Amino acid sequence: MQSQTITNPSEPLIPGVSPQVYSASDFQSVAQLVRQKAGIVLSEGKKMLVYSRLAPLLRKHQCATFRDYLELINVDAELSTRTIAALTTNHTYFNRESHHYDHFASEVRPNLLAAASKGDPVRIWSAGCSSGQEVWTLMMVLLGEQKQTGRKIAGQNIVALASDLADHAVKAGIRASYETEDMKAVPEVLRRNWCREEGRATEVGPELRTLVRFRQLNLLGQWPIRNLFDVIFCRNVMIYFDHETKEELVWRLANQLKPGGHLYIGHSERVSGRASALLDLIGPTIYRRRD
Repeated sequence: MQSQTITNPSEPLIPGVSPQVYSASDFQSVAQLVRQKAGIVLSEGKKMLVYSRLAPLLRKHQCATFRDYLELINVDAELSTRTIAALTTNHTYFNRESHHYDHFASEVRPNLLAAASKGDPVRIWSAGCSSGQEVWTLMMVLLGEQKQTGRKIAGQNIVALASDLADHAVKAGIRASYETEDMKAVPEVLRRNWCREEGRATEVGPELRTLVRFRQLNLLGQWPIRNLFDVIFCRNVMIYFDHETKEELVWRLANQLKPGGHLYIGHSERVSGRASALLDLIGPTIYRRRD
């Protein structure tokens, strides 16, 4: 998808900002970079967002103009990745789309625990985990309401991968400390069992931390992943992609599931294309990999 051509490049994109500092071609270059590297489509309405998110990076690297900054990231792959991460949206919260966790608890969890009790590996992936709220909610549901039983579960061969493109989001997930008020969406018994509340902050407890591995990962790049997953959560990530990118990502996710494994996607997302031959819709935005 190509960015729309801006017909008046001499006019400022942002009131009070000189076109010599931030021009129409600068915005188009940023949009092209983000589309190519991360599959994210930046519409014309995102001009202010691009400026506000990247201006601090320009100052940090002593670049007077966006053109100077773009030349810098062309030769600095790490800075290019940081630039893309700065333009991603990491909005999430605990127990989001709670029907997914209800389904996981009633329909998926018993089979996972049965497999784990036999010594089989159980693998879960929170793809696009943002700052960790999704994966921590999921792990609390997995360990459950009985603390003694949950501790035994935590000692089995269960690993959850939590990945995100944005390094700052991954670091927040690893830190695993959140506003106590934000955690109240999680049932009290789960919070009491698996978290430690200290005034206005609540930290994820050690039983959960042993289960989760956080990694920085671009979903459009190569996946250094050998195992298939029993469960994949990839929710509200694809809403920023164009149609072709969505279909390709879902196809890859479907192929990363074990037969009988489950894929959970966002409420406004749908499975289409080649992946439709591999996945059956079994609930609201819940899919099962065909045997």
